[in-house]
Amino acid sequence: MAQKLINIRDQLVSSLHDNTKPWTSILAKAERRTGVNRLYIFFGSAALISLWLVFGYCAQLVCNTVGFLYPAYVSIHAIESKSKDDDTKWLTYWVVYALFSIAEYFADFIVHWFPLYWLVKFGFMVWLMIPTEFNGSILLYRKIVKPYFLKHHQAIDNTLNKVKDSATKLLEKNE
Repeated sequence: MAQKLINIRDQLVSSLHDNTKPWTSILAKAERRTGVNRLYIFFGSAALISLWLVFGYCAQLVCNTVGFLYPAYVSIHAIESKSKDDDTKWLTYWVVYALFSIAEYFADFIVHWFPLYWLVKFGFMVWLMIPTEFNGSILLYRKIVKPYFLKHHQAIDNTLNKVKDSATKLLEKNE
C-alpha cells in the first residue's frame, strides 16, 4: 500500500512538472515567487478549494466548472491530436459524466441534505479525470457501463429502430 501511495505521489509530482499541462506554468511562477515547492502549493490549493466547497459561496458553480472546463479543454486537444488513445479516454469520461449528471438530476434532494455534497462531487469529478491507472471514468466504464451496455444494447437498438420507423412513416403520411 505504501508503495502505491509513493507511486501516486511520484505521478503527481511528474504531472505538476509536465510542461505540456496547462497548470505547469502557473505553478512554476507561484513556486518562483513564494519559494514553496509546487507540490505543497498544489496541496494548499486543494485544501482551499475543499474548504470553499464546504463553506463557500457558489460551491455548485465551482464544482461543475472544474468537472466541465478542464475535460472540455483536453477533449478538444484529443480531437485535434492524431492519437486515438486520448480520444477514447475522454469519450469514456463524457459517457460517465453524462450518466452521473442524469442520476444526479433524480437525486437532487440529496444536495440539500448532505452538507459535503459539493466536496464529494468535486473529488468524484477529479477521480474521473485523473491521469493515472486509477482513472475513475475508465474503471466505472469497464465495471458498470460496458457490461450493462453489452447486456442491453440489442433491445435498445431494436427500440430505437422502431421509433425511427414510426417517425419515418408518420412523416411520409403527413407529406
